[in-house]
Amino acid sequence: MVYVGMVGTGFVARLRAEALAADGRGRLVAVAGHHPEDTQAFAQTHKAVVEPDWPTLIARPDLDLVMVCHINSDHGAVVRAALEAGRHVVVEYPLALDWQEAQDLVDLARCQQRLLHVEHIELLGGSHQALKANLSVIGTPHYTRYVTLSPQRPAPQRWTYQPDRFGFPLVGALSRVHRLVDAFGPVAQVSGQNQAYGWQDGPDGLPCYRTNVCAAQITFQSGVQGELLYGKGEAIWQATRRLEVMGSEGKLVIDGDVGQVITAEGTTPMEIGSRRGLFATDTRAVLDHLYQGTPLYLTPEASLYSLRVANAIAESAQTGQTVAMAESPPGMWP
Repeated sequence: MVYVGMVGTGFVARLRAEALAADGRGRLVAVAGHHPEDTQAFAQTHKAVVEPDWPTLIARPDLDLVMVCHINSDHGAVVRAALEAGRHVVVEYPLALDWQEAQDLVDLARCQQRLLHVEHIELLGGSHQALKANLSVIGTPHYTRYVTLSPQRPAPQRWTYQPDRFGFPLVGALSRVHRLVDAFGPVAQVSGQNQAYGWQDGPDGLPCYRTNVCAAQITFQSGVQGELLYGKGEAIWQATRRLEVMGSEGKLVIDGDVGQVITAEGTTPMEIGSRRGLFATDTRAVLDHLYQGTPLYLTPEASLYSLRVANAIAESAQTGQTVAMAESPPGMWP
């Protein structure tokens, strides 16, 4: 049995706890959360012990694995403490807000000979699997555009709308960058723009924006030109989840859960698998790795590389300058 401590009690933590119970090879022992009432209710539901804070949870001698499912800005500190205590770690992306801190954590995990798994369930999703399966159909890719827009009215006064806690938008929403990097490879240069509107005070006194729109232009070493647009909040008027790829022999379009392949022969539907149950799939993969040594579907170095790209986009948005990506150190690129 793998004995698990959970940091966080939100949506992802609930899915993780349910997946552990359904699998049967992992047992949730203890949980630490930000809100005492929510933490108590979560613990009762999943038959776990409540700890007053995450350092106390990590110090428990009966834990094998710590799952980190809480505020992005605290990921790095919790992961470091867990690794130093000799625990295996699963953390939701991003591993840290800064790629150099994340690099130190990857190195620490290797030194401690502990598992460090950064969740990227977008790679397991039906749309990404369909994208990669059909890329060869359109010949040589040369342009991609990925748009995810989420209306929220009223905008929630939550940490996900607080830059200090969520991070730069494409760091906090790292999966957008990671999907393109996984599909098109290493990056040559990036530029970025970011705007936040309608500031208000959150319940904890930290400012929250009501709307954020972030755009990025990515040039891949292969020559593919990419555009990213990510936005959320009150001034977003239509939900959009659309990915396009143009190639020498055709075009792929994935709009929500509907896909098309467009070539000279015509337009054909693209089969898109379900997005349901991905956290359970990820959790099973972690347990398979711990029990049987089965390789996971990505390395922490792969997530780290995408974080470097996202940090470069943030630098460009701040300076107004295009940022060239340095050559990847050995082990950085999978």
